[in-house]
Amino acid sequence: MSLINCKNLELAYDNKTVLSDLSFQVNRGDYLCVLGENGSGKTTLMKALLGLIKPVSGEIRFCCAKHSEIGYLPQQTDIQKDFPASVSEVVLSGTLGKRGLKPFYSKKEKELAKKNMEILGIYHLAKQSYQNLSGGQQQRVLLARALCATTSMLLLDEPVAGLDPVVTAEMYRIIKELNEKGITIIMISHDISAATQYASHILHIHHKPLFFGTTQEYLSSNIATKFLGGDQK
Repeated sequence: MSLINCKNLELAYDNKTVLSDLSFQVNRGDYLCVLGENGSGKTTLMKALLGLIKPVSGEIRFCCAKHSEIGYLPQQTDIQKDFPASVSEVVLSGTLGKRGLKPFYSKKEKELAKKNMEILGIYHLAKQSYQNLSGGQQQRVLLARALCATTSMLLLDEPVAGLDPVVTAEMYRIIKELNEKGITIIMISHDISAATQYASHILHIHHKPLFFGTTQEYLSSNIATKFLGGDQK
């Protein structure tokens, strides 16, 4: 079942076209990895999918999902890493989009936060300060927060940036397991090798679409040969 249809998109940043002639589709259960070098338009595309910017032309159609039902894991800034709140408070904040004007968290929302902390293996850290955690632990907290906002789709912007190889591999494993449980994943990455290992579909862009299709099709393409090197068939 289709969740997102993008057709003939043109996206701009500061009145300068960043992406053009972009069309692709995301179906329920897909694991789409958006590849591209720095400045290729990946983050601009993510902002458009989140409804933060409007296309110059073309359309983004949400067929069975809403912006409010998307969990988002952004890249962290140094200021965010020092955020003075407990782990449980950060995770609970993922429910804010569903709460409306209610002044307090409900029992249901607290149970959801606990469930997602348990899924990510961080419930034992619930009362600890977020700023005192390791980078890998912080990413798990933010992923649990994103899960509190959705039961269907996660948008992840470079979720392993700055993590060591062991923690990176663990984060990729967790994301893959979430996908196998039915959550659709759209992930921005510059790591082509990891993308072809875990993702079901690849969108490779550089101001325009270079490739869109399944991972197996990508590995047989000239684009993969150019960026990965050698014969990938």
